[in-house]
Amino acid sequence: MSEDVRALTEMVKKESAFVDDIVHEVGKVIVGQEKMVERALIGILTGGHVLLEGVPGLAKTLTVNTLCRAISAKFQRIQFTPDLLPADLVGTVIYNQNSGQFSAKKGPIFANFILADEINRAPAKVQSALLEAMQEYHVTAGGNTYELDLPFFVLATQNPIEQEGTYPLPEAQQDRFMFMVSIDYPSRDEERLIVKTTTSDVKGEPEAVLSAEDILALQKIVRKIPISQHVIDYAVNLTRATRPSDPTAPEFVKNYLAWGAGPRAAQYLVLGAKSRALLHGRFNVGSDDVRAVAKPVLRHRIFTNFNADAEGLTADNIVEMLVKAVGEPKSDDYKDRKGARHEETPRAPLVARPVEDAEIEGDVPKAIPVAQPVPPPEAEPDQPAAS
Repeated sequence: MSEDVRALTEMVKKESAFVDDIVHEVGKVIVGQEKMVERALIGILTGGHVLLEGVPGLAKTLTVNTLCRAISAKFQRIQFTPDLLPADLVGTVIYNQNSGQFSAKKGPIFANFILADEINRAPAKVQSALLEAMQEYHVTAGGNTYELDLPFFVLATQNPIEQEGTYPLPEAQQDRFMFMVSIDYPSRDEERLIVKTTTSDVKGEPEAVLSAEDILALQKIVRKIPISQHVIDYAVNLTRATRPSDPTAPEFVKNYLAWGAGPRAAQYLVLGAKSRALLHGRFNVGSDDVRAVAKPVLRHRIFTNFNADAEGLTADNIVEMLVKAVGEPKSDDYKDRKGARHEETPRAPLVARPVEDAEIEGDVPKAIPVAQPVPPPEAEPDQPAAS
């Protein structure tokens, strides 16, 4: 092992120690919701943004607020309403009569962590202003462009069951979110503990265990974590298999999906896998990490058609089927073939392989059988040159 690899391994082990501290601080207020906290942390470490979706009363806002209080950085909560204006978000320019000059009054978007509560209640022009901040890390007000302080992280919430008076997020805006995390009801034991702790006079107060500078340093470490070509190819194959027009797509994708995921999905699968490995104190990134983040990365990037709706299939169901159908690349896929370059990305195999449901959620079994790759099609003979 080289000195650089050894040093990076020790760095990963050292820096991942914060996970226990921050989970402990969040646990002072929040009962359960470990997956939501983990995926929010993955979003923070990768510089991505997270969209939380769940029915009211599942502590979405409280979890985000508590997580941000465990990080010593500037935090702002923005309650989105139908009468919200872009100036309420990014700020505006005010004329000063004493000086005779215009001065900028910055809005709440100028913070490190933004909680966009009920984001689908704001009109499209406000969503567009937020889109610029999420993608470009700057905002425009009064004809001037203002850079945002880093780290910049947007964690938005929305209610999936109430559609009156809402403005559904367009596909382009949804694609800017790294994860869409679906929040489910707590278990019986968790709900009993929630009722017990919230109806007493004892309240937990989380303490800050990370700073903004720590987050920026961790984001650099995530980018430095090496990943094998095997795992990258698996993420690319999984993404390409969601596209009905792709020849490598399984038959059920062509039957049930109207549109598949773009290249940003493969990028976030790899970054999410790296961050998950760091959170678990591992230097190596495996295909298990890709499968663990497949649902939150893909569920808002694939769109079902009428056939899927008629059979009651959701985007989550399709992702589960994809993870079971798309196998990992095998060593034979990397052997030089006549007329092919060595670095060519292997085609996605279409043969199904058995995968447990727990693996898709992140609890991965140790032994995972993979499918045999589909042989490439024979090349067509060269056409004779015209005389």
